Amino acid sequence: MTLSKEAYYDKVRGCWLGKNIGGTLGAPFEAYRQAFDIEFYTHNYEQEGVLANDDLDLQLSWLNAAERFGPAVNSKILAEYWISTIIPNWAEYGVSKSNMRMGVAPPVSGGFNNAFKDSNGAWIRSELWACLAPGHPEVAVKYAYEDASVDHADEGVYAEVFTAAIESAAFVESGLYELVEIGLSYIPKDCGVAKAVKIALECYKSGLTWKEARIKLLTEVPDSFGAQRPESPNPDGLPVAPWGYDAPSNVGLVIIGWLYGEGDFGKSICIAAGCAEDGDCTTATLGSVLGIINGEKNLPEKWIKPIGDEIKTVCLNLKTGFISVPKTVTELTDRTCALMPAFLNGYYNFMTGDITVKEGKELFDSPTEEWMIKPYNFSDHYNDCLCTFTADHPLFNVKVSLPEGIEARPGDVKKVRIHAENMSTYMGVQQWLQLRWLLPEGEGWSISTGKCSSLFLNTYHCGTGHAEVELDLAVGEMREPRTTVVLEVAPHDRPTKVYVPIEIVCV
Repeated sequence: MTLSKEAYYDKVRGCWLGKNIGGTLGAPFEAYRQAFDIEFYTHNYEQEGVLANDDLDLQLSWLNAAERFGPAVNSKILAEYWISTIIPNWAEYGVSKSNMRMGVAPPVSGGFNNAFKDSNGAWIRSELWACLAPGHPEVAVKYAYEDASVDHADEGVYAEVFTAAIESAAFVESGLYELVEIGLSYIPKDCGVAKAVKIALECYKSGLTWKEARIKLLTEVPDSFGAQRPESPNPDGLPVAPWGYDAPSNVGLVIIGWLYGEGDFGKSICIAAGCAEDGDCTTATLGSVLGIINGEKNLPEKWIKPIGDEIKTVCLNLKTGFISVPKTVTELTDRTCALMPAFLNGYYNFMTGDITVKEGKELFDSPTEEWMIKPYNFSDHYNDCLCTFTADHPLFNVKVSLPEGIEARPGDVKKVRIHAENMSTYMGVQQWLQLRWLLPEGEGWSISTGKCSSLFLNTYHCGTGHAEVELDLAVGEMREPRTTVVLEVAPHDRPTKVYVPIEIVCV
């Protein structure tokens, strides 16, 4: 199945217009804990036009990173753009920046000491990855995962993976239930996001009104977002979740708006905005999903005309000249479409502009089927310890995990797991890895295997293809609040080495 360049462009433009429309409609209802009956924009659109929204402008920084680094962009690259270009220090934005300035890189930066790791800051910026991987959710979710881990963990990550999968699949599939099932296939079945989505579906099927569904969802999967305004009433007596636990219920509200809108763009986004809580995020995400499905040509003109083509930013530092920010939806669409072929190498026809896309069951998370590669599902990523440090070599990748966390004091003994995977299958290269520890200065630092050891990697064709070892790290004198332990990994008789910095924080 192919997607023409004309249809792709129309859907990308529909995505960004829908994002702008939804964010503008929902912004006045952000952080309220009550239901609202909405029929159209409530701000003074004749004077103000489109409203600035972090849901969109955060992605403009990511666009610059993707344009510079192409498909090699990852969480560590995004982290540098995050620190350099994102102004706000609220909630997870500020915690992650503090972690990274402490030297703690993603994915650890997203979860370490972060009460807001389950909040909404990541899934609101999933559209870029979907637009760069149309009809290929298996690609979109990989970048969404890298993105979310900068400042989130757990439910915050699951939420962005879920929305990215839906938005990518929406380029080729329009059915609500099919798209929701595709999104659910990429996240844990027992996670909070999955629970909230299933509650929304059950409410609709059982005949509840959207307001009744909202109460049931926010009662069974509470959040804290609508409790931020002391002056906001809580007429339904909704419970308040632990501060920062917001992604599951708000993703559920997106589904409520989508279900009860019953295919009508305006009705859908008005219901999403009317559910309040993180109203700009829920409405903007739903607007983008419906924008992809419908394309610009099928979006109602009455929603586009009041806000036009303009993009306004609120979260980006534009004074440094570090990034070039699109000023219009047209420019953003053009730059997104120009970048897409690099991310879908092998699926894009440079002669015709057509994109080979997946369809049906191919859109769901399923094991890789490459010859001689160990099958794995995307959801296998979640098996990794949150405190995991990684490095990639042309022949292998290596992960170093601290299952007990990165906090320590002198005299502690930390469990360390090293997992290496052979990526040289097509070369048929078995290899010995030489491990050398570069320990901090100061007394008391030691590794149970000694500073030098080795690890054998077979190939998947001839053996397991991966190897794992667990050892003990004795924590010695810590002269700074943060101490870096470095693992050097080198294949025997090969020129390239990789280094894995492991951060230990004294608490």
